Amino acid sequence: MKTTHQTAGTSSGLLAEFEGTVSGHRDGHGFVLRDDGEADIYLPPNEMRAVLHMDRVKARIVRHDRKNRPEGRVTEIIERSSNPIIGRLLQESGVWLVAPEDKRYGQDVLIPKGATGIAKTGQVVVVQLTEPPALFGQPVGRVTEVLGEMDDPGMEIEIAVRKYGVPHEFSDAALALARSLPDSVRPTDKKHRVDLTDVPLVTIDGEDARDFDDAVYCEPAKVGRGKGWRLLVAIADVSHYVETGSAIDIDAYDRATSVYFPRRVIPMLPEKLSNGLCSLNPNVERLCMVCDMLVNAKGEVHAYQFYPAVMFSQARFTYTEVAAILANTRGPEAAQRKVLVPHLLDLHDVYQALLKERGVRGAVDFETTETQIVCDEVGRIEKIVPRTRNVAHRLIEEAMLAANVCSADFITQSKHVGLFRAHEGPTPEKVEMLRNYLKAMGIGMTIGDQPTPGEFQQIAVATKDRADALQIHSMLLRSMQQAIYTPMNSGHFGLAYEAYTHFTSPIRRYPDLLVHRVIKAILGKTKYQLPILPTPGEAEAKLSKRLASRVKEPTEKPKKISADQLAWQAAGLHCSANERRADEASRDVEAWLKCKYMREHLGEEFGGVVTAATGFGIFVTLDAMYVEGLVHITELGGEYFRFDEARQELRGERSGMRYAIGTRVRVQVSRVDLDGRKIDFRLVHEGEELLGRAMKDKTGGHAAELPAQERGATRHAGGKGAGKGSGESAGKRSESQSSGRSAGSASRSAATDRTADKTANRTPKSPIQALKAAVKKSASNPSRKHGKKPHR
Repeated sequence: MKTTHQTAGTSSGLLAEFEGTVSGHRDGHGFVLRDDGEADIYLPPNEMRAVLHMDRVKARIVRHDRKNRPEGRVTEIIERSSNPIIGRLLQESGVWLVAPEDKRYGQDVLIPKGATGIAKTGQVVVVQLTEPPALFGQPVGRVTEVLGEMDDPGMEIEIAVRKYGVPHEFSDAALALARSLPDSVRPTDKKHRVDLTDVPLVTIDGEDARDFDDAVYCEPAKVGRGKGWRLLVAIADVSHYVETGSAIDIDAYDRATSVYFPRRVIPMLPEKLSNGLCSLNPNVERLCMVCDMLVNAKGEVHAYQFYPAVMFSQARFTYTEVAAILANTRGPEAAQRKVLVPHLLDLHDVYQALLKERGVRGAVDFETTETQIVCDEVGRIEKIVPRTRNVAHRLIEEAMLAANVCSADFITQSKHVGLFRAHEGPTPEKVEMLRNYLKAMGIGMTIGDQPTPGEFQQIAVATKDRADALQIHSMLLRSMQQAIYTPMNSGHFGLAYEAYTHFTSPIRRYPDLLVHRVIKAILGKTKYQLPILPTPGEAEAKLSKRLASRVKEPTEKPKKISADQLAWQAAGLHCSANERRADEASRDVEAWLKCKYMREHLGEEFGGVVTAATGFGIFVTLDAMYVEGLVHITELGGEYFRFDEARQELRGERSGMRYAIGTRVRVQVSRVDLDGRKIDFRLVHEGEELLGRAMKDKTGGHAAELPAQERGATRHAGGKGAGKGSGESAGKRSESQSSGRSAGSASRSAATDRTADKTANRTPKSPIQALKAAVKKSASNPSRKHGKKPHR
């Protein structure tokens, strides 16, 4: 579908046309994300009237605006987005319309009479467009699905899965195939497998885990001439039941990963497999793939082998239980598991050796705080608590890392194509930025042109006791890149491995399933052939564009890439893009829940710490709530604040007041935008807290309960309520610490765009500010000082 679209404007300085995707923006503004990876093009409101978020267009630059942004004009609409729009059905003056939940669409959708279906006013619906927008006309659509009322339990998840295009229903063919699978391991399934049913393998997971895809066992062993251990990591053999190209396989590839929300999981595999046949539940036989390792006293994997096996899990442990046993082998927890305690102690011994090798290797190891949302039966947040990592988390983490490294080495040595988990070092731009920061902060250490993980770890260790350690470690993390799936092995920078892949979670990650198939093919002396995969979609195209921007120019003529290699590249791109899609959907739901939670605390004051500084304000995370919001720069005081990029801080030009990562502040919850997933704070300055309490006592309630004109309305500033979200047990996911993205960074980026055009607009004075201004004005009036009436 191609339509031309011309608007009035200057023709001077027009550049060549380019193609890109429209990214809707707040307040009618937008951008075109260029396919060639160059700077995004700003679209003013008049250019956004005839296009919608995610439309593909041709555009050209016509000028640079007052902020020196390249301003563009849409010359042709190449393809309209086919994504459905989710929003609330409203009726205004007899006209039906849907207000999109995703504000990037920027326009309401008109619904003709008879196109509302069974939907009622106020309900959340899914809309398919029947007419696109025009310069002088709104988009028109019809209701295709009614999701329910906005306050229905789990509505935020229903919205998110459709908003981000997360597949949430299995095909009829996949469900039928799952029903045809056996309920237990059959005698024929055990053929050509090692019998490990007498080995006391156990699973160790979080209390809320439902699928168990890994089990472990350890015993002392002689390695070479010294002491060591035999470590077994048994992983559910999903590939035995999910055949390449089958209906279940097609659905699993489409999803690429399980998506974890508070109180709900959208699995990659049907429940019969994910929670039944493939889950390593206790006291039942299960098929598995085993990485059998010999680890020496230095923590080095001396030898390893892979083989298919049948196992019988002896117990299902939780992290808390194992930590208690290791802390006290004579305690009540140990008494209940008396037979298995020696094996847990052996696991702890091999863990300590592996941890020692990690230090020698120089792997980056930052401590980060993950949070868990605790909900009640109807889905309301009861509390947000930190997810603590104990020795059991780390124990399983190191065992899984060892198995993943062996998998990567096995594929590399066999010269078979497969998917690696690649994590490259910082780009030259990020290296320079980090160097400037370390110098500005007076840290007597730096990194080289080709930095190593050890350099990062040395800086982290050397600064861990400083007052600004949080800020320093945050900057170290930000300088790193995201990890991706690719057939090109470029090593894993954060973990300091020459080759690394994912082998340990085939129930919830498609790349792990592919790695299992490749390993089986190598064992059988065959070659695994990827099936014909769907054409890469929009998410893959966007990720490919981002990745292309960081590819270095080849120093020699590149080799011709085979069709097989191209297929694996497409598979890696697809899995990487859908991994990000799952993260975005999870963050969106958690942000919505946190915003709804904080609406109950409007006007209340909390202590917090600055977790990010930008040119338009500071992000503050509350101590008690673990919720992040924005204090806009106009709320910092009556002076000009300048953003110091090198130090990553805001500094007042008159007072020298500084706000940097780690700065402790006290804030008041001033505004919550549920639709925009934004939380705004205002600073509570010294002396205001006492006055605020007096006002509360006088009015008999919170400041938020006062009339709006008395308490002051906070300007719409683009705060943020997203948290870290995967819903998984923390221990097995350590590799994500090296990805270079802290939780909520995408929301901060969005807030940057949202507030860029509004910085000049001052916020109405709060009662405290108004009172201070009145006192100051009165004190400065000489006629008042002498008790005289002012001249008229």
